[in-house]
Amino acid sequence: MSTEIALQPVSWKRMAKGIDDVKWRLERAAAALSREGVDYAVVGGNAVAAWVSRVDESAVRNTRDVDILLRREDMGLACAALESVGFVHRRVASLGKAASMDVFLDGPDAKVRDAVHVLWAGEKPVPDAIEVTPELGETVQGDGFELIPLADLVRMKLISFRDKDRMHLRDLIAVGLVDESWSGRFPTELERRLRMILEDPEG
Repeated sequence: MSTEIALQPVSWKRMAKGIDDVKWRLERAAAALSREGVDYAVVGGNAVAAWVSRVDESAVRNTRDVDILLRREDMGLACAALESVGFVHRRVASLGKAASMDVFLDGPDAKVRDAVHVLWAGEKPVPDAIEVTPELGETVQGDGFELIPLADLVRMKLISFRDKDRMHLRDLIAVGLVDESWSGRFPTELERRLRMILEDPEG
């Protein structure tokens, strides 16, 4: 282990605080957007956790990211809403690629991981993505936030298909939310990716 890393004490309190900070960030963002009448949906790892928890709480995987889906035309209202509760808008490099993404840092000195990450409805999440993200339509009412429908969430995970997306798809499969009956719901390449996960759910 590198001697340059300053390790803090092992602590349940520190671990719990990390989870609580993500929850608080999501709830603040959701409440601010709702107050201003901005349509949005929680996506990403928190959406996966929310869906998994509806079947089996013990199968929930914690995540550090807060990802939301917005319409591009609502950016002005969304920015005003989020900045009103302390978030700071930035454009940052996306996963080491030439593309950039919009984030709302949780304060002026916050790290990018301490942020709300924005994905745009009906647009490619990165320039070389094979499909666009779903349009923002009806959402599922969560406990203080609006949740993306399961089919749209699965589609987004199949489009991105990074290691963590494949892990999230396996989580949904493990609790029975996605199974063989989903075959035929998606375009050819997304269907191929889904088959890959269904046929090898253990990775």
